[in-house]
Amino acid sequence: MKAKKLISIALLSILSLGACKKSYLDKPINGALEPQFLETESGANELLVGAYAVLDGQQGGDASVGGGGAWEASPDNWVYGGVVGGDASKGSIAGDQQPIEPMMKYNADASNGFFDSKWRADYEGVSRTNNTIKITNKVTSISASNKTNILAQARFLRAHYYFDLKKMFNNVPYLDETTTDINQPNNTDIWPKIEADFKYAYDNLPNIQTEVGRANKWAAGAYLGKTYLYEHKYAEAKVVFDAVIAQGVTSDGKKYALNAKFNDNFRTATNNSAESVFAVQAAANTDPNGPSQANNGDMLNFPYGNSSPFSCCGFYQPSIDLVNHFRTNSTTGLPYLDDYNSHAIKTDMGLASADDYTPDAGTIDPRLDWTAGRRGIPYLDWGLHPGADWIRDQQYGGPYSPIKNVYGQAEQDVNGDNTSWAPGSGINYNIIRYADVLLMAAEVEAQVGSLDKAESYVNMVRNRAANPEGFVHKYKDNDDPTAGFTTQAAANYKVSPYPGGAFASKDFALKAIYFERKIELAMEGHRFFDLVRWGIADTELNAYIAYQSTLTSDVKGGKFIKGKSEYFPIPLVEIDLSAKGGTPQLKQNPGYH
Repeated sequence: MKAKKLISIALLSILSLGACKKSYLDKPINGALEPQFLETESGANELLVGAYAVLDGQQGGDASVGGGGAWEASPDNWVYGGVVGGDASKGSIAGDQQPIEPMMKYNADASNGFFDSKWRADYEGVSRTNNTIKITNKVTSISASNKTNILAQARFLRAHYYFDLKKMFNNVPYLDETTTDINQPNNTDIWPKIEADFKYAYDNLPNIQTEVGRANKWAAGAYLGKTYLYEHKYAEAKVVFDAVIAQGVTSDGKKYALNAKFNDNFRTATNNSAESVFAVQAAANTDPNGPSQANNGDMLNFPYGNSSPFSCCGFYQPSIDLVNHFRTNSTTGLPYLDDYNSHAIKTDMGLASADDYTPDAGTIDPRLDWTAGRRGIPYLDWGLHPGADWIRDQQYGGPYSPIKNVYGQAEQDVNGDNTSWAPGSGINYNIIRYADVLLMAAEVEAQVGSLDKAESYVNMVRNRAANPEGFVHKYKDNDDPTAGFTTQAAANYKVSPYPGGAFASKDFALKAIYFERKIELAMEGHRFFDLVRWGIADTELNAYIAYQSTLTSDVKGGKFIKGKSEYFPIPLVEIDLSAKGGTPQLKQNPGYH
């Protein structure tokens, strides 16, 4: 079976065995199978594939609570990690997908349907993994190694879904395969449970799997290290990251490595590369009569305007603040860690005509133009980005367009998916990629005092960015962008590694690492959660609001409130549904009502 087929078996809601009505695990059972038909090796594997299928987040929508959009529970967390983290403006126009607007101003309440969509999607994953574990433990006609592999994959996935819930909502109920009463309170720290599942997966999964989309030992190791990092267990994280970096391979046996070209992380042709540690598998145009298997979580996030080649929707516009992070010092090729907004990159805000604008001539990190579409620069092979013609409202969302989720023009018939009402793509979403691993490992090394090693990891990432083959290049013919590219850089790119010994103090090292994560992983849904775990979300995000509000109207009036805004509210509908004897089992997070 090819990797793409891993998510194509549509078991859907027949897998919600044991779920009961009126709960956060509620899912109507359609055509349910009797357990005895699943208590085989084949049945256990099909249940496991069903647990993988929920990775795309598309099982979370519920029209009764205002949900239903794939973007509400997208696995890349573009709303919760990206927009709320200041990587991007919501984009589009004011009032479109209105529930996002209070989120980016940090005044959303528990009735917001987006939160319930995310909650339901992750708990659907929990339900399916628990059912997989429960049924697999009953299977007798299976080898010990195959049984362990299934159980370890299921526990890996369960830990992933709980990790997502924990970083989103913090106080969440824990249910496993032994739980009989699913209305559990949310007063237990579930980090030890997440850690135990990833540890089991790390100890028991094979190096290589039969399908590349399945989790292997090293994906589990990377996620275990990430869990330790979130728990501030730096010594434990170091041991695991050391092993992953030295020995880790992909599920099909490729030694982990950075792709030579940064953009190869965001192309269908290079899905499941040596840099892909664990990815949500996507495939375009798989079945015109069936459900889409594309990356539909980003279906809103394409340029949209008067001349846009895409049918929707203009959301997730890189913020002006984010773009300014990519300015580099013309002498050193290093970023401006403390005052990047004082070295702002030129925009075309308010300029309707291309004749009135020329792109910024200063030195820029080349990763910018694979992250944010800006006027006058080649936008993949779609042509020079025309600025306002591809923006629904510059004054609201700014002048930039997202790129990382967008397919190319030449491949649109194969890798652009139009089976839904808005565009999807065959581009995988990397939950963890190797650059992320290196930067997490750098953070750990800085925390334990190995500053030279931390610097070397950061420089591995920066040296890849400096590869001229990976720059955005000018077209051979601006009127025919699919005719190919020259070898001439599209902008004045300059990026350099830190000189030896630059990481002379822990404080400087961490500052540089945090900044590198910002630019390397921009628009990939990590930023808000990074800021929260570093304990600097209030200062960083209030500074973001203060700056961005001078340029766009979208976040004006926003304020991050320390002690509250670090986590999202427990969905009100789930609190209501958790009641026993009239008393809800779920308690609301601090600061919410």
